[in-house]
Amino acid sequence: MDTDLKPVLDRIAEALERLAPPPPAVADFSAARLFRHDPGSGAFHAAPDYPLSLDSLIGVDRQKARFLENLERFARALPYNHALLWGVRGTGKSSLAKAAFMTAAGASAELKLVEVDRDQVTALPDLFDLLRTRPERFVVLCDDLSFEEGAAAAKALKSALEGGVSGPPANVLFVATSNRRHLMPRGHTEDRGLIATAEDAEEEVSVSDRFGLWVGFPPMDQPTYLAAVRGYAAQFGLQAPDLDRRALQWSQLRGSRSGRVAWQFIRDLAGELGKPLPL
Repeated sequence: MDTDLKPVLDRIAEALERLAPPPPAVADFSAARLFRHDPGSGAFHAAPDYPLSLDSLIGVDRQKARFLENLERFARALPYNHALLWGVRGTGKSSLAKAAFMTAAGASAELKLVEVDRDQVTALPDLFDLLRTRPERFVVLCDDLSFEEGAAAAKALKSALEGGVSGPPANVLFVATSNRRHLMPRGHTEDRGLIATAEDAEEEVSVSDRFGLWVGFPPMDQPTYLAAVRGYAAQFGLQAPDLDRRALQWSQLRGSRSGRVAWQFIRDLAGELGKPLPL
C-alpha cells in the first residue's frame, strides 16, 4: 500500500466509525419490573413500582377481573389475547393496567412491563423482535393510543401484532388504552381524496380487530364516584365530616365524575390534612 494513502484511509475509517450507529444497549431487566423504552437509543429505562393497589380502584370490578384473568394466563404461558382498554377519560384504564401488572408480577419474577409512547408506534415491530429473544415475559403498554399520524402507524402496529413470517412473539402481551374503541384519529378530515381517505380509515379501524380482548370503561355515575372517594379516604386514613358534599362540589367544579377526579379530590384533601400519599 502506498504510504501516502495510509493516513487518508485511516481518517476515512475513523469517520465511518463515528457515523456508524452505536451498538444496541444491553438491557438489564433484573434492575426493575417497570421500564420505559427509548427507540432512539434502544435503551430500557427502569421505573419504580406502581404504588396503587388493584383493590384501591373502585367501580371497575368487572374490568379488573376480566383483564387480570387474561394477564395471569399470559404470565403462566397459557393462551391469551392482546387487550384494548377503551372508554371515557379518567376512568382508570391506565391505572388498572399497571396495578393489575403489579399484582401478577408478584407471583412471577419473569414478568416485566415496558411502556412505549403513542408517538413511537412505528418502532413496535423492532421492539417486538428484540423482546422475542428474551427469556422474560413482557407486557408492552401504550397509553392513549390513536393514529394521529395516519395509516403508517396502524400498519406498523398490525405488523407487530401479527409478527410477519415468524409469527407474533409468544412472550409479549400488548395492552393499549384509548378513549375511542376504534382508535381513530381525533381529526380524520385530511383531504386525500375519497378513496384514499376511506382506505386509511379502514386500515386504522381494522387494527382494533387485532385485539382479542376489549374491556370497556363507561362513565362513572354519582354513587360509584362517591364510593371511590370513600374508598380512597378509608385506605389513606383521611377523615372529613362533610366528605360526600365536598366531593360532589369538587366534581361539579370539574364538570365530570371519574376515578381520576375522585383521586384528585383525595389529593387535595390529603394536602389540606397534611397527610402524605403514594403519588
